[in-house]
Amino acid sequence: MPSEAPAPGPRFVPRRPINPRFADDMASSRVSGPAQYASETARPVRYLALADERGVVTTYVWACDEDDAAGWIVRGDAGTRARDDTRWMLALREGKARGVAPTVVLAELAASPAAAPGSLTTAPSLAGLYGLADLPPRAPRWRSAHGALLGLALGDAMGHPLSSLSLDRIGEVYGAWESMELPLSADGAVRVSDQTQLSLAVGEALAGVAVPARLPEAEARRALTTRGALPAPPWLTPPAVTTALRTHLVRWRYAPDNDRSPGRTTLNACEALASPVPWQEATAAGSKGCAAVVRAAVVGLTPYLSDDQRSGIAQLQAALTHGHPTALAASDLAAHAVHLLRHRCSPADLLPELRAHAEASRHTYRADWLGDLATRADAASFTAMGWDECVAALDAAETALHSGAEPGRAVGAAWTSDDVLGGALYAYLSTDAHPRYALRRACHTSGPSAATAALAGTLAGAHRGPSGWPPEWVAAVEYGDRLGALAGAWDRD
Repeated sequence: MPSEAPAPGPRFVPRRPINPRFADDMASSRVSGPAQYASETARPVRYLALADERGVVTTYVWACDEDDAAGWIVRGDAGTRARDDTRWMLALREGKARGVAPTVVLAELAASPAAAPGSLTTAPSLAGLYGLADLPPRAPRWRSAHGALLGLALGDAMGHPLSSLSLDRIGEVYGAWESMELPLSADGAVRVSDQTQLSLAVGEALAGVAVPARLPEAEARRALTTRGALPAPPWLTPPAVTTALRTHLVRWRYAPDNDRSPGRTTLNACEALASPVPWQEATAAGSKGCAAVVRAAVVGLTPYLSDDQRSGIAQLQAALTHGHPTALAASDLAAHAVHLLRHRCSPADLLPELRAHAEASRHTYRADWLGDLATRADAASFTAMGWDECVAALDAAETALHSGAEPGRAVGAAWTSDDVLGGALYAYLSTDAHPRYALRRACHTSGPSAATAALAGTLAGAHRGPSGWPPEWVAAVEYGDRLGALAGAWDRD
């Protein structure tokens, strides 16, 4: 009998041939031009409000001596004339050329006729100052929401066909992790799993309710400097967010394209959410499955949220389907990680920042968002258990960073929120935060490939923007229109 023909191997999105150096991550350095202060800082900043001839504030100039950093932010509603005004740039360049501290330049500008009286004060971060200017942080330059949402979908699409395979089989079929490309499905398209669909459901729900409050200039500045954040919009309440999330999750449950074999826990919870019962009765209270943590990442991209709102919403969206305290804590950490990277946190500082957040949150039960979810247990011990399991995952990821292990061996191969969080952080950090290598490392795992790679891609994209993803991948990814629309609303291109 003739021998059976071997099964055809997987097909991949074709890459255009380019000079390989164009794919390198190259450090840039200034080789000419005037000396300038650093353009970013993660520390508190002094800032000054500058107004036009009508007395309307158009620009904020900021400075931070510790990082020798300074810059200016033009309000989102300012006109073209304010955006074309170069006085502040020239003043900062001249100050740097004189060798003075950036706050010295700020004090000099405070004496100019354009300075709003009494406006020289301190903001807790540049992120808050962007919010005051009615601009999402970093968006004009980095388009971090675009990068993160594309990374989520690309990681999901790359890992989806690998999720049912053993680690040995992944290597046999797809080759070494360092060289894997974006696979095509049987019909020749790039297909994502329910991870991307659910993330879009959560993101689109939040896009409808998480919008900034319009405040008088003086009131907004006072809120930023005294409370560290702009006031929450009065309509951004737990009931309003719960209703939006519930509506979009039920819509996903019965959508015709919900055909990607989603987890039974999520399906059952969303079916129950369609009925008029409290969501605490619909959730799987003992489940910490990984679907919760992946979709939590989009909460970290949502602008205008306070820290408490971000934590509360991340935990709530998880609790609607997966009510275990570890799912809640992992989702909170995933949203916080994306938020940190979007706001210029260095990858080297990410794990310490997440540990600090976990320690500060360990005994905080967010009853305003979670209601009576923990009524059958002591709220403090209920909460601490989840954070402790997640900190163990962070520790495992850090310990394994230089081991060369695959993510499942490094952190754990269970399809749980804590293992996926740890595995994604490990894949991202062990590849020096290189976007494509982070996806490839996350996919080749004995754990859940799609979930781990989707979260790793979100981290990489939040930090680097869309420039780290090959154009061929971006053009081919499924749901590109919805991803672009959501990212555009948050990045304000």
